[in-house]
Amino acid sequence: WDGAERKLAVLTMAFRYLDTYRDLLQEEGDRSNTFPKVLHTFLPDLFSLPSDRAEEDKESRKKQVRPLFRHFRRIDACLQPREAFRGSDEIFCRVYTPDHSYVTIRSRLSCRVGEILALVKEKLQYSEDQPTQPANLILVAVTSSGEKAVFRPSDEAVFTTLGVNTHLFACEPAELESLIPLPEEIHWSPGDSKLHDMSAEEVANQLVVFDWELFSCVHEVEFVCYVFHGEQARWRPLNLELILQRCSEVQHWVATEILQCQSLPKRIQLLRKFIKIAALCKQQQDLLSFLALVLGLDNPAVSRLRLTWEGLPGKFRKQFQQFESIADPSRNHKSYRDLLASLRAPLIPFTPLLLKGESLTHTHTHTRYSSTSHKVAEMVRSIRRYRSTQLAMEAEPSLSHLQTKAYVRQLQVIDNQNLLFEMSSKLEPKDM
Repeated sequence: WDGAERKLAVLTMAFRYLDTYRDLLQEEGDRSNTFPKVLHTFLPDLFSLPSDRAEEDKESRKKQVRPLFRHFRRIDACLQPREAFRGSDEIFCRVYTPDHSYVTIRSRLSCRVGEILALVKEKLQYSEDQPTQPANLILVAVTSSGEKAVFRPSDEAVFTTLGVNTHLFACEPAELESLIPLPEEIHWSPGDSKLHDMSAEEVANQLVVFDWELFSCVHEVEFVCYVFHGEQARWRPLNLELILQRCSEVQHWVATEILQCQSLPKRIQLLRKFIKIAALCKQQQDLLSFLALVLGLDNPAVSRLRLTWEGLPGKFRKQFQQFESIADPSRNHKSYRDLLASLRAPLIPFTPLLLKGESLTHTHTHTRYSSTSHKVAEMVRSIRRYRSTQLAMEAEPSLSHLQTKAYVRQLQVIDNQNLLFEMSSKLEPKDM
């Protein structure tokens, strides 16, 4: 190449780099800025580093305090469009103690466990219920089924790694065995679902809009880091982990709503409504909620309800069988991949499968780096293609619209499979 072509190639690559990493460059500091700074030294007249205005924007973002997606619910926050989380964002979060009292801390999303424990100690020091400052504290994640995971002091961004009904506890090592889930996580009360008063169309629309917001928040680099590094990534794929949690949440939401319903006719109505919602999500090319709904209906605690399924009209049973065939994992999820290939943007893929395929590829071909890189590049191109057209949906500013929106964005679910089986057995015992 002659000199001009080389300069053009370098600049094309540089601008693509800056465009891809724009937000991350401002957040990561000197480490990520090394490359553009060096390039700037050699090409001072062709492009410049982020302006003072960008620095001001960065400082203003640092001052923002946003409640985290799941662990600190607020109606007014959930009605706002979902924005991408960054490690430097400050959030509110509850950290519980063994007696189920809690302190609310304000911290960076990416802060280390040691920093979280320091904030908890500071709060407890001024608590009337805690006259003496605790000694050696550890941070523990406790699930609704009672499973515990102890974090290391160096772990980062632990907030987004929590499951649907998992909570953070701070305790002394000797108190670890005594930790139990919150009472509301292990008890349930039967009742009619709010879904009975909502239209399937409105619920499906809100699922699609929220899924699109979550999917749009995930940076391409998060997908790449997840494939190559997973949880060992230098910075955690925060927004990607949230959309993966949403898949689990929707699945458990289906089971929770059906199993809390004591009336057989109303359970059949809910079953019909969920199948209709799934059909509408598929029609609007939201495969994330579509497959999550199908998998939720396939939950063993729901699928064993013989009387409920027998009461379903044949038309709906046949439609659900078609949906199950799309979720069939045989031949590397061929039915799903064929459906995905037939769709055009905008669309929302079933993210766990998107990552599963690429992660397996990387695992089994780690010695063939070039081949793996090409496959990951194809994944990124696919993601760009899915988001190449903006999703446009009209919203009606009505009370029912806002109520449905709030309901969909803060689903109350039971994710303890043992508890779901217990609920199922009470509804339809084995001898029925």
